[in-house]
Amino acid sequence: MLSSEMSRCVDICLSCYRTCLQTAMDHCLEMGGEHVEPKHFRLMMTCAEICRTSAHVMLIGTPHHKHTCAECAEICSECANDCERIGGMAECVTQCRACANACREMVAQ
Repeated sequence: MLSSEMSRCVDICLSCYRTCLQTAMDHCLEMGGEHVEPKHFRLMMTCAEICRTSAHVMLIGTPHHKHTCAECAEICSECANDCERIGGMAECVTQCRACANACREMVAQ
């Protein structure tokens, strides 16, 4: 059974996964330019995938979630900063920062 904190983190990770993927597909591909530069676009795809993976590992109930959550927090922070730098992706920035914070809390437990 998941703790309420872990359940909350799973929800936040899945929300961030959805937001990053949708932003990349619906916003970045349409905007072009910096939004689709390989480094930025790969970072967004990596962020979406680590969020999904972190949620999955927490749902499995293994203590290894601390490893995936630590990496998720780092990647989400990097993605938030890069999306903020480029601009026009406020929801992605907000979701990534929330996910990074929630994952850091999971690592600390």
